[in-house]
Amino acid sequence: GAPNVSTASAVREQHGHDESMHPCAPPDVVVWPQAVGQVQELAALCHRCRVPMVPFGTGTGLEGGVNAVQGGVCFDLSRMDAIAELSLEDFSVTVEPGVTRKALNKHLRGTGLWFPVGTVGV
Repeated sequence: GAPNVSTASAVREQHGHDESMHPCAPPDVVVWPQAVGQVQELAALCHRCRVPMVPFGTGTGLEGGVNAVQGGVCFDLSRMDAIAELSLEDFSVTVEPGVTRKALNKHLRGTGLWFPVGTVGV
């Protein structure tokens, strides 16, 4: 519905570029799924209709990966921001894709752990 889907020009343009040198290539529509099941349903629909899917986190990438060069649906994952599990013993954390580094570090405050810039997860 309306709060979870937008075709507004300004929203599409915001989601059509990152911090790279590449020119803006906006998607046709932006959606904000809030659960894994919604992502699965949207991805299945896009696959059936042969519509490109473009994931969007914070838009700070340097590679142009969010540019929708063939249009399509932008999946803005920012509302999927739960921290599911933290294991201090093995230094691992399970997060949804919308969790930012700053939010994770706020959650880790007081544990003696932090997630530095440039860390790659597996």
